[in-house]
Amino acid sequence: MAANGTVHAAGCVLWRHSPHPGAGVEICLVHRPKYDDWSHPKGKLKRGEEARAGARREVLEETGTRCALGPELPTVRYPVEGRPKEVRYWAAEATGGGFVPNGEVDRVVWLDPHAARGRLTQERDRELVSALLAALRPADAEPAR
Repeated sequence: MAANGTVHAAGCVLWRHSPHPGAGVEICLVHRPKYDDWSHPKGKLKRGEEARAGARREVLEETGTRCALGPELPTVRYPVEGRPKEVRYWAAEATGGGFVPNGEVDRVVWLDPHAARGRLTQERDRELVSALLAALRPADAEPAR
């Protein structure tokens, strides 16, 4: 936590190439039973932890997936219990691993960008899907509808 009381966190918009030819990318969302919400993997930074390392750690802890960080996406700021929270995000390509339910996350889903936007609980998380698609090469973007 910063001297001004800001909670610092990091996360990723985790993506992979769809296993269906020509279908573009899929985005991983996590379900947190404590909040009964769907979001991108993220979490608070440990004392002295660099944001990029924290983002990779959170993805692995919450999804069981290793990832390669890509471009940084917009930072999201919002209040939590009366304190400011700042979450730095990166585009991150899944590189392997597998999900095992844990105390924080009981389910993950891989969805096309349109379906991911519809499943996400918070508008701020939907905006990150658009930021991811803008950051990816045109060949990786969602297919034309």
